[in-house]
Amino acid sequence: MIGRVTETTPRQTTHEYGERIGATARLNIGATAAVLDGDRLLLTRRSDNGEWCLPGGGMDAGERPAETAVREVLEETGLVVRVTELLGVYSNPDVVVVYPDGNRIQVVGVLFRAEQVEGTAGLSDEVTEVGWFTAEEAAELTLIANHQPLLRTAYGLEGPYFNRPSAAN
Repeated sequence: MIGRVTETTPRQTTHEYGERIGATARLNIGATAAVLDGDRLLLTRRSDNGEWCLPGGGMDAGERPAETAVREVLEETGLVVRVTELLGVYSNPDVVVVYPDGNRIQVVGVLFRAEQVEGTAGLSDEVTEVGWFTAEEAAELTLIANHQPLLRTAYGLEGPYFNRPSAAN
């Protein structure tokens, strides 16, 4: 039936929002890559919720954050990249990612600049679309909550990114 959730209907990855809601979840370390081709940034559309994001994902034990970014870009898009620069660290305690299996995480992510070495961006099990977008085009997309504030840094329009403490802290 259309619109009815059944036991065989996969749930989507969602977000929960609330002041310091991250305290109710576990931390997950990850890395993302900002890959530019001129003034166009590589973005991927996630298969689990249809939102756009920078390529990236969770860090494996025994891995450096930059290695995570390189591996995730390759797994998600087929592109081989080289990390060239640290652009920032991000985490928002007011956003929790909820996965279909029930896991709830607060992301602690490392953003890197990476350059394409070889390959052509393509699709994977995790990605339904890829595209190279200008800043103006990306502003029209629905991006995952944790990546939206990274865009100005990813495009080189601002310096290193980090979540500044709230005025109350």
